[in-house]
Amino acid sequence: MARLYGLLFVAQLVLAVAALISCLSADEGEIRALPRIVWVLVILFFPLVGGIAWFVAGRPEQRSAGDGARWRPGAGFPEHQRPRPTAPDDDPEFLKSINDQQRTSDAELFERWEADLRRREEDLRQEKDDPPRG
Repeated sequence: MARLYGLLFVAQLVLAVAALISCLSADEGEIRALPRIVWVLVILFFPLVGGIAWFVAGRPEQRSAGDGARWRPGAGFPEHQRPRPTAPDDDPEFLKSINDQQRTSDAELFERWEADLRRREEDLRQEKDDPPRG
């Protein structure tokens, strides 16, 4: 008989703890019948009755799956239709913009090198035509 009472005490304690956690984690606006503080006090002072009462009358209503407010894995899309983020190296527009930037910077660099080469060649020609006097 003592084992049965011990088992019932543990069951009552588990029910009270579960009800208390559920009550404290519920949104304030969704709790039914009484304010949260009253539910906490009822659960603490009357663990068995308070826990059962919370789960029957105070807990927020469970929404049906058809109302759309419930979270669904994959945002409601099947796996093959689920939108996926595109990596930058897979995005054609991004690659085009990179290539355009690269082309313009390469062209500018090439033009500077050519101008520098022409200037050096011109300097060498002038040195060849005008030997240093000494």
